[in-house]
Amino acid sequence: MEWLIPVIIVVVIIAIIGIYLWATYNSLVTLNVRVDEAWSDITVQLKRRADLLPNLIESVKGYAAHEKAVFENVTKARAETLSAQGPAEASVAENHMQTALKSIFAVAEAYPQLQASQNFLQLQAEIVDTEDKVQASRRFYNGGVRELNTKIKVFPNTLFARNLGFTEREFFEVSDVAAIAEPPRVQF
Repeated sequence: MEWLIPVIIVVVIIAIIGIYLWATYNSLVTLNVRVDEAWSDITVQLKRRADLLPNLIESVKGYAAHEKAVFENVTKARAETLSAQGPAEASVAENHMQTALKSIFAVAEAYPQLQASQNFLQLQAEIVDTEDKVQASRRFYNGGVRELNTKIKVFPNTLFARNLGFTEREFFEVSDVAAIAEPPRVQF
């Protein structure tokens, strides 16, 4: 009988450790999936914006056909956004896209008849809405990354999380924060 109490204590300790590992593993998997979902939301919004750009370019082209460099920059930024793989490349592409959008809206400001075009106004509104959605998606993604990275780094999780295949994820940061601080301005 004396040996039964230490065995029970060892079994309880092993059970507690097992439950802790199981719960931690499941929470890491949940956070990992949440980050993947958030990244998917970002790519959907970036794709939506990229799909709107050809229509915007065509609207502006009719009024400002001589602004060829602006249209080429927007087209190049669009292609870069669509081909970006991961947060680091998406950040660079986002900087280029913001610069291109600002230049196309600057060109549009010089043409009052374009600013009166219902199609152009609708496209501008959709792009501004999409920019807001991109920022919201970025915040959600970065929040998920923060939670996941914290969970991986805290003790005792740091002892086994990487061995289970969990790695820290990159934040979606833009190097030129001022460029994305607010959606492109539309002034009439």
